[in-house]
Amino acid sequence: MVFVKAPRPGEVKTRVAQTTGAERACDVYRQLVATLLKSLSPLREVELRFAPDDAAAEIEPWLRPGWVAVPQGDGDLGARLERAFADAFAAGAERVVVIGSDCPEVKTSDVRTAWRELQTHDVVVGPAMDGGYWLIGLRAPQPELFRGMPWSSELVLGRTLERARARGLKIQLLRILSDIDTEADWNAHVRGGE
Repeated sequence: MVFVKAPRPGEVKTRVAQTTGAERACDVYRQLVATLLKSLSPLREVELRFAPDDAAAEIEPWLRPGWVAVPQGDGDLGARLERAFADAFAAGAERVVVIGSDCPEVKTSDVRTAWRELQTHDVVVGPAMDGGYWLIGLRAPQPELFRGMPWSSELVLGRTLERARARGLKIQLLRILSDIDTEADWNAHVRGGE
């Protein structure tokens, strides 16, 4: 699953917008999503979990053959992640990987590595440089990993790993990547791709 937002000025990349304006931040978001989805296009059975729930028409152009779009539903990020995993496992999935849409460095190989590691681990996490994570994979529902979490802070990864360890879950970490949260992050990404 890929968590995406409708590309609406003022509603995406708000920290980028603080220095570039809402229109530019929305353009940045569109470029991030396009880059990520191009990288993931070889994957089958991808679900774009979108927000807000009335954005289906805006998300449809991002779909590839075999992909589906499903609204995220209400609640904070934790509630939406918990619901996404619960829905997938209820539908019969044995391993589920969720990524966000603000890390353009994610490759198909990262997702395949996460899938492989979920054969022998309960939780797979892709750490982000900012203290969060760019991927989380599970092989069973783990709602406690998402409840009461300090989302959008540098504490997310540490708290997630603490909770997983406290429950005796076997954890595998993937490579560390950078999220694009600010104009400086975006500029560094663009310079790195030149």
